[in-house]
Amino acid sequence: MATQEPSPPSSMESNKPGFPKKILGNKLEDKHLCNCCHNILRRPFQAQCGHRFCSYCFNSTVSNGPQKCSACIKEDIFEETTSVLKQGCAFPDNAVRREVENLLAVCINESCGWKGSIKEYEVNHEGKCEFMIVPCPSCKERIRFNEQERHNERECPERTLNCKYCKEPFHFKNIKAHDEICPKYPMICEGCAKKKIPREKYVDHIKFCGKFRTPCRFHVVGCDMSVEKEKIHDHERAFAYEHLNLLLHYIMGMKVSMEGLQPQGLEVAGHKLLELQQSLRELEARVSQLSTSSSGPPVQGASAATASSSSSSSGPLAPAPLPPPPTLAPTLSVSTSFTPLPSSVGAALELQLHSEKTKVAELGRRCTELEVKAGTFENVVCVLNREVERFATTMEASNRQHKLDQDKIEALSNKVRQLERTVGLKDLTVAEMEGRLREMSATTFDGVFVWRISDFAKKRQDAIAGRAPAMFSPAFYTSKYGYKMCLRIYLNGDGTGRGSHLSLFFVVMRGLSDALLKWPFNQKVTLMLLDQSNREHIIDAFRPDVTSSSFQRPVSEMNIASGCPLFCPLSKLDTKNSYIRDDTIFIKAIVDLTGL
Repeated sequence: MATQEPSPPSSMESNKPGFPKKILGNKLEDKHLCNCCHNILRRPFQAQCGHRFCSYCFNSTVSNGPQKCSACIKEDIFEETTSVLKQGCAFPDNAVRREVENLLAVCINESCGWKGSIKEYEVNHEGKCEFMIVPCPSCKERIRFNEQERHNERECPERTLNCKYCKEPFHFKNIKAHDEICPKYPMICEGCAKKKIPREKYVDHIKFCGKFRTPCRFHVVGCDMSVEKEKIHDHERAFAYEHLNLLLHYIMGMKVSMEGLQPQGLEVAGHKLLELQQSLRELEARVSQLSTSSSGPPVQGASAATASSSSSSSGPLAPAPLPPPPTLAPTLSVSTSFTPLPSSVGAALELQLHSEKTKVAELGRRCTELEVKAGTFENVVCVLNREVERFATTMEASNRQHKLDQDKIEALSNKVRQLERTVGLKDLTVAEMEGRLREMSATTFDGVFVWRISDFAKKRQDAIAGRAPAMFSPAFYTSKYGYKMCLRIYLNGDGTGRGSHLSLFFVVMRGLSDALLKWPFNQKVTLMLLDQSNREHIIDAFRPDVTSSSFQRPVSEMNIASGCPLFCPLSKLDTKNSYIRDDTIFIKAIVDLTGL
């Protein structure tokens, strides 16, 4: 008889998943694989369903609450009571841990010849191998661990360098961009060919460098020659005619462009029209004044006109004007020579007035056309506004209808989801009731239980392949209100009997009447593989070890299994025998009721 004791707790936990399969130096066995990450077990835990997981994988699986065992589902041995993974339902499997740690391991990194056990690999070599491929933290290129320093100093495109000119740091990939802006970068003058001029002083150098070629000052009007600064005046003197010709063409072009400019809108045209009307009124006033002055007698000067006007306004009391003295004859001839001036000025003003009126008429016509166009545009805008308002009304109605439809769809979707949840709950309830019914039909209450296992060959093959290494029997009782128990069988053996014996274990389960019972469980247990010819049954019996946790009052669904890992040699079942008939075997358990 052997008892499966739990290993020490959290000291064996790990924050890593299983070891990669490639590190194994010999043949890989399914029993050494985690049923979650499918790698070699690291700190193995065994769940109550019999499957093993890495400590990290198990804790990650149950961190969000109880989860169904995926291996049980895959192997089609899912049981509601034992195939649910949750905190406290698994124990460290120290035996398998020691087996795994003693396996031969090799380093998976290329060119590394390290060898040893998996335990030595984990403690001394994992994550420390010089040939390990790691990503560069800067450029993410994958490099060997022992080449990191050389890569960071010579090869990494993201490495940081200090500029040899300005001493500022920059990334290697930006070296060209930095050279373009470095204030200390040495430059060469294109004129005098002076070298090693810092960029920050280059502008000051070319301002005073006589050899630096600069565009001619007349390049804006078309001269495309570049001349050294010290020869710029010679160039201007030598090409003065060409420069003046280019300047003339440039000015004529500007004049044509200015004449082609037109008012760009009603507002500009209106202002121009008001200015022209004001100018027209001023011209008309000047023409009227000049025509009035030209229609009177010829004047002899400003003083004569003033005297004449004063004498005419003085009335009869004024003395008669004296005849002009002979010495004034030259003055009269000079006055007579300026008499035609007002008429010539009037003619010029008439022409200017006619030109201005023509411009005003043209501007008025253009304003009228613009007003007509503006009216047309206003009508178009009104029509478009009405269309936009009608479209907005239609869109608003469509949006309201769409919102109503969405609300209906949402309500129907919620109802469908509610119905789906209800159906799912009912399906679970039906499945649970069917399971309970099957369990009740197989349950006994006298401490004697016969377990019929059909399809033995198929189930054994599943156990050998690791798909379903263990099976649980239905529960049975010592009495209606007595101890609740079940059996656990490994058709390909477990522990020391793996691959050579059929292992059979006895499991104490949590029952509804545990508070009324005596603990620890101390009744003799007899396990039997029945000979279907009733000749020679295989029998093993044991009395529980009261100090083992397997027989204390259960705090979870079931205690750790205890029993016989070497219950029956598989060789007996491989040869012709009477234990297997019609691919079926019978296991019998008898619990001694003495003292109950």
